Amino acid sequence: MEKYIVTLESREREQLEALVGKGRHAAQTVVSALILLNCDTSVERQRRRGSEELAEVLQISAKKIDRVKRRFVEQGLDGVLERKPSQRVYERIVDGDVEAHLIALSCGEPPEGHARWSLRLLADKAVQLQYVEAISYETVRRTLKKTNSSRGRSSVG
Repeated sequence: MEKYIVTLESREREQLEALVGKGRHAAQTVVSALILLNCDTSVERQRRRGSEELAEVLQISAKKIDRVKRRFVEQGLDGVLERKPSQRVYERIVDGDVEAHLIALSCGEPPEGHARWSLRLLADKAVQLQYVEAISYETVRRTLKKTNSSRGRSSVG
């Protein structure tokens, strides 16, 4: 016994068939549309596939099919086809002050025993000098990449 029953109106079915049939759309949107079209229980539909058979044909999990059907029943067609924006909030480690310190540090003399600064050395030194509590070398790379100053590049004019 299936928990969520999908019954499409003719307008919704036409919209999904148009979405699947032509144009450029995100893969997940097309897969969701295919799931809804194949799970439709309206009287106009001749052959309806079960969740397991549909999962095998589309090469997805049966849980995905159940999630799409649940979203359709609870939120409607727009809830299935439109992606929700991320709710995650990213806290920035590097502000203007830390960025200025990193640039000044990278332009200065490297530590003794090293010919030049590496990203890992810069990250370790920034923590040691207490500019930040913790920072990865990848964050240092992104911070230095967005500046126009590059010590290794000579200007060609």
